[in-house]
Amino acid sequence: MLRRMEQIPEDWKRGVVIVAHPDDIEYGAAAAVARWTGQGKDIRYVLATSGEAGIAGLPPADCGPLREEEERRSAAVVGVSEVEFLGHHDGRLQEGLELRRVLAAAIRRHRPEFVLTMNHRETWGPGFLNSADHRALGQSVLDAVSDAANEWIFPELTEPRWTGVRWVAVNVMIGATHAVDVTATVDTAVASLAEHSRYLQALSDVPVLDQARAQIEMATGPRDGFAADRAVGFELYQF
Repeated sequence: MLRRMEQIPEDWKRGVVIVAHPDDIEYGAAAAVARWTGQGKDIRYVLATSGEAGIAGLPPADCGPLREEEERRSAAVVGVSEVEFLGHHDGRLQEGLELRRVLAAAIRRHRPEFVLTMNHRETWGPGFLNSADHRALGQSVLDAVSDAANEWIFPELTEPRWTGVRWVAVNVMIGATHAVDVTATVDTAVASLAEHSRYLQALSDVPVLDQARAQIEMATGPRDGFAADRAVGFELYQF
């Protein structure tokens, strides 16, 4: 018997998307963000790094500012105007107290009800290793939500504690428990990913728009047990 996949809760007003690198959000999750900003929700982006080690042949000092600007343009396409970069080194994120501390502070600053982050599992699927940054960031986000609510774990933080996070959604391709219908926002998501033009040009000779469309079509396919032509899947954690 096919298990029914649940709809992500949408009875919230402010959300924060926390990821490791520019472009992490755009490989599918931005389709959901576009749906939510279209509903009038306040969505902010927090990125642990500037992705400065992400383009072969382009030194980090040049790459970081370029990728930050691409992310800001990409965010604007889906209705997000507030994008914060935390300044950690691309490729060197470490799960632990320091990362938890800065993420807890960010959660306290933005005061969301809903947090979205990326896959923190070891793999994307059988035989496809997830990056060290993604693994460290995703797990630290889950822990930092609790840290943000606790006044004693990081007493040096000046931001008032925040106990208002109700859910964390982890964007996954395999093992999703919940989904969002993004049928109406697929084209917006394609345009958002295409703003990472310099990054995509370094990955392939395929035209940027064609790359973007292929990636979004792969990330937003139908989901078994969920009634939508196009959907994005998540693991949902309740707090």
